[in-house]
Amino acid sequence: MTADLGRLLAGVGAVLLDFDGPVCSIFARYPAPQVAAELVDVLRRHGVDVSPDLASEPDPLEVLRRTGATGDQGATEAVEDALCAAERRAAETAEPTLYGREVIVAARQAGLPVAVVSNNSAGAVAAYLAARRLAGYVSPVVGRAYAKPERMKPHPDPILQAVRALRERPERCVLVGDSLSDIEGAYAAGVKVIGYANRPTKVAAFRSAGAHVVITSMGDIASILIAMSGT
Repeated sequence: MTADLGRLLAGVGAVLLDFDGPVCSIFARYPAPQVAAELVDVLRRHGVDVSPDLASEPDPLEVLRRTGATGDQGATEAVEDALCAAERRAAETAEPTLYGREVIVAARQAGLPVAVVSNNSAGAVAAYLAARRLAGYVSPVVGRAYAKPERMKPHPDPILQAVRALRERPERCVLVGDSLSDIEGAYAAGVKVIGYANRPTKVAAFRSAGAHVVITSMGDIASILIAMSGT
């Protein structure tokens, strides 16, 4: 695995990182199920008849996605606004991923630009990076399109936005992600993908989905980038 990872990183010109997972756990102290329940309350206040399965949905991004699928733009914007505010609060207490910072710094020291491509809001990502003194290492930050959850990964558009901003070819970029939507989106965008399996159950799933390399620690990437940088 180390040899495969080394060859992959040696052949890329830019590193794209998903945010929640490879960089931090955004809802570590403001649990995602709590946020999802708050979004459901927003829907109820907006006069939406909430189904039992949506009422019990633990993933706030899925609440937004399902709201968008109804075609009710007003409700979608209400949920989007509430989720953006919740993510900004969550970013204040987000738990850094072990070696996530080292990956960002080492990539830049190795001459590789770093972008974040996230289904979370760009404002929350930017706030976290600024608080952790990482903003100067990461550009661009591409978050989800406002009230357009259908454009979130696995849609390739946010990934391609980052690729264009970096002025790189897709095949010269690698996305590090911790979800199947990251892998699917990377393939759709034509970029390489490293599956960060932060839970043991993800390893086989990521391999089956076609991740070019699967890692279980961001330290695997950090150590190779540090060697590449010569520091």
